Order: sequence, then structure tokens, then C-alpha cells
Amino acid sequence: MNLGPEAAARQTLAPALALLGLLAPGALAGPVAAAEPVWVGRFDAGLAPWREQALKPGLTPNRHRLRAWDGRAAVEIRSAKSFSLLARPLAMDLAATPVLCWAWRIDAPLKTARLGDKAGDDYAARLYISLAIPPEDQGFALRAKLALGRSIFGPELPDAALNYVWDGQAAVGTAQPNAYTDRAMMIVQRSGAAQAGAWVQERRDIAADARRHFGPSARPVQIALAVDTDNTGESAEAGFADLHFVAADQPCAPPP
Repeated sequence: MNLGPEAAARQTLAPALALLGLLAPGALAGPVAAAEPVWVGRFDAGLAPWREQALKPGLTPNRHRLRAWDGRAAVEIRSAKSFSLLARPLAMDLAATPVLCWAWRIDAPLKTARLGDKAGDDYAARLYISLAIPPEDQGFALRAKLALGRSIFGPELPDAALNYVWDGQAAVGTAQPNAYTDRAMMIVQRSGAAQAGAWVQERRDIAADARRHFGPSARPVQIALAVDTDNTGESAEAGFADLHFVAADQPCAPPP
């Protein structure tokens, strides 16, 4: 096949240009395969490696069970003046797959919960991403604060956490520190009763949120699900399903 002068010159010079960084990345390569979804919560094969995690002694734990729920393999969490986490370890390459997708549902929002108020620090549904901060990025004040917190709540207390919540009143998009600690950022993902009683699909850039609230070195180490009613004394039920990570430019995967 005969190449035109410009194409022939480009083909001849391509290796040298690439070495010099003058050729656009990928110009010589074929199409890049899309990253596969990384599933962290497919509940059609049981709960493992998810496990219940109590936050402090004496606190009544939630109840959870697996169920088929409107065509989804889901975990149902019931809470009655109680609180515990359903958690699993998380080691995720956020550079490749920074976006978390999940589906959740609630029966109804809590009536007396108040974001930012210790007495009202409860949520009809709550998804946590626990983060680790490298020691070299922790100043003296932060190390002291974490040491005090772990002396009260135990060694599993993370360096920081992102909390995506279904609130009853606060506007979607609200982001503020937890009523008890500024090491937990509360982010209102859903609010109110308009979508209660049905599955709602969510998508969140965990890498961007971690960087924005806790710095570029924060990395995820655990993901947890909860319904939280210990402060208000209310009762609530929620479901979670289809948790997976995808690349920033990829859509969420359909239910398996």
C-alpha cells in the first residue's frame, strides 16, 4: 500500500516522537479495553466476606438477612433503637476504578433525625467508606485525636470515613462533618420520602470525594452498610444490593 508523503513521514518518525513524548499517548496503540466492574457486594452467593461489626459495647446490633427483593439479590438491614455495621475489607485501585455504584432502598426516612445534631445523628440508610491516611501525612494533632478515639471506640476506628446517607430533611449534596467527629464526612446522597419503597441506583466518585475531604493520600480500606437508629430510638428498614466499582467513564453494571 502506498502512503502519502505526510503519512509516510509520520510512520517513520513515530518511534522517535514517542520517545521524546511528542506523540499523543495511545496514538500507536489500538483501542484500550474498558476496565471490568469490580464487584464488592453481590449477595446472590452469601454474605462472605461481609461481617457484622459492633462499634461499642452495650449497643444493640442491627438485624440483617439475605433476600431476593424485587428481582435483586440483596441484604436487608432492620434497626430498632440499634446500630451496627455490616462491613468488609476493601482494597481498591481508585486510579483505575474510582466510581462506586450501588442500589439501595428504604421504607421511610426517619422522622426525628437531624444532620449535625448528636441526639439526631441517625439515618434510614448509611454507606461508609473507611479511609487510611499514611503516617507521614498525619500531624501531631491528628495522631493524638485518633489515639483518643481508639481508646474509646477500639482499634478498628479508621483514620477517616466518607458516609453516604439517606437523610430525612437535609438537601441532597449537603456535606458536613459528623456531629461526633470531624474525621467522618456526612454526604447526603438521598433525602426525604419521595423515592422510598423502591430501589434507587447510585453512583459516586470515591476517589474525588476522598481527595476533596481528606487529601490525595487517603485510600479506602473498608466498606460498610448500616441503618442507624440508636440515638432517636426509631425503627427503620433498608436494603442494599449490587455494589461495584467502575472506571470514571464507564456506566454502572446492570444487576447480575
